[in-house]
Amino acid sequence: MITPPADATPINMIAQALTVALGARDHYTRVHCDRVVQLSIELGQHIGLTADELDKLSLGARFHDLGKIGIPDVVLRKPDRFDAQEWECMQQHVVIGEQIVLAINGGRASSIARTVRHHHEHFDGSGYPDRLKGNDIPLDSRIISVVDSYDAMIARRPYHNARDHQAVMDILISESGIKHDPDLVHAFGSVIEKSAMRSSEN
Repeated sequence: MITPPADATPINMIAQALTVALGARDHYTRVHCDRVVQLSIELGQHIGLTADELDKLSLGARFHDLGKIGIPDVVLRKPDRFDAQEWECMQQHVVIGEQIVLAINGGRASSIARTVRHHHEHFDGSGYPDRLKGNDIPLDSRIISVVDSYDAMIARRPYHNARDHQAVMDILISESGIKHDPDLVHAFGSVIEKSAMRSSEN
């Protein structure tokens, strides 16, 4: 019998169980989420979030791709780029993830569920699922958006080669004010240069 640590809270115990489930479903997504959690915390610390705010951010980052559990293998594991129908299917992972987090909380409104739902919104309003814009996008979602993009681009995937660090930073900067919060991109530029999570490719 596994005995949870004395300081374990129900939400963190559930988070660990769901992380294991996600890893069994898709190992890449599990590893990606681990890295996004770490980088999100580093960025959150840099901009002065409190301990409670960092805990909430950490859970949002941990859960951000949880909804991919509900995406069919033919889409989730496709080695090529998506067609329009497949892309529409993949976009549902933010809604599925939100629903899972809400279920953990007994169906009550949750800031963590909101973070999960909106982490693919774009700063200019062109993202999904609700086309939120600017500061209407939750701060945690905006943080995860920057970190998520960085980590996705430095990783090798069947449909794209890993990009080097400077190339990824150039892309993030070009997307400031369009996809990403420009203040957070600027802050991330300072954080990543000192981070162990920085790509070793220059």
